[in-house]
Amino acid sequence: MSSSILQRYSRHLLLPEVGMEGQKRLSTAKVLIIGAGGLGSPAALYLAAAGIGTLGIVDGDVVDESNLQRQILHTTATIGKRKTESAMQQISALNPHVSVQCHDTMLNRQNALEILSLYDVVLDGTDTFATRYLVNDACFFLKKPLVYGSVYRFDGQVSSFDAARGTGCYRCLYSAPPPPDLVPNCAEGGVLGVLPGIIGTLQATEVIKILLGIGEVLFGRLLLANPLQMDFTSISFPRNSACPLCGNAPTITELQDYDYEAFCNPISTTEQSYTPHELSLAELETFHQRTENLVVIDVREAHERLLSRIEPSVHIPLSNLAEHVQNLATTSEIVLYCASGKRSAQAASILNSQHFQNIYHLRGGINSYLQSSSVLNLPEK
Repeated sequence: MSSSILQRYSRHLLLPEVGMEGQKRLSTAKVLIIGAGGLGSPAALYLAAAGIGTLGIVDGDVVDESNLQRQILHTTATIGKRKTESAMQQISALNPHVSVQCHDTMLNRQNALEILSLYDVVLDGTDTFATRYLVNDACFFLKKPLVYGSVYRFDGQVSSFDAARGTGCYRCLYSAPPPPDLVPNCAEGGVLGVLPGIIGTLQATEVIKILLGIGEVLFGRLLLANPLQMDFTSISFPRNSACPLCGNAPTITELQDYDYEAFCNPISTTEQSYTPHELSLAELETFHQRTENLVVIDVREAHERLLSRIEPSVHIPLSNLAEHVQNLATTSEIVLYCASGKRSAQAASILNSQHFQNIYHLRGGINSYLQSSSVLNLPEK
């Protein structure tokens, strides 16, 4: 190692558990981070600072201003840029000795095995259940150690899995995802900005321990963190012998044969019998001009309406919609909107069950249409 390299990692070299051999091991390691968001940001920065030789970044999204509250890989100057490009820029500025491999795509059944096979350890920083199960299964088939993390509001989780060691997998921990209508994403439920920093840093710690073979890795354990109460709890979970992936009689044998979206987003009986009509913003503008008895309803929470809204519209949060049904005329043309379209679809189902006939919701939610202005004004009639 050169003198500058020795200086950079001098505090590592002082640790008997790391030392020169351990630092060399880190410098030749290849780690894949899936998601350059809230969890991937701190993990990428600390792994780069630790001297991981190659960092792979998988993300097909662009930087949005709402990301900056927690996704510290990105800055105001990188808004609108590809997240992989922004990540490479920040990582290279921190440690030019790290090779950054960008995979500017969303992970799917077709590319998962090919991408993951290039790396030694995988860190899951995703925020959808379908991708979590996909990553878990791909790592199992490839026998790659996987470090899992998740955050929501004030709660976070961390665990590690390794098929080569015979540990349980994510499916042993969660055999099935919760119902989709009970799982709002961070855009709808919020997240404390520093929480992904805590969880992502813990994930980076797990990766380093796995690579160096030191300490007690969270194999067979789930760490629960709530910084609001400053409470950290570790619970043990066994490998499930009936697990469809890693159990004694597995039924999942290939990624390509498994429909992850259908598994994580099952169609309920209500959804099968009723699908609300969707409108784009342009269609809503036209609809507004030619419809006399149109009511546009914002079903988000009050604080969300302060940030953006469609005018004219009335505000009835989804949580209070059932209480206000009697105030709505069943003959009205009703258009519902929320942040992403998820809650408005739920609201449409509620109104349909109350015999409303002319129900629509905004495709993709208001966030899909916000650009320079936070107020979307419907044209005057």
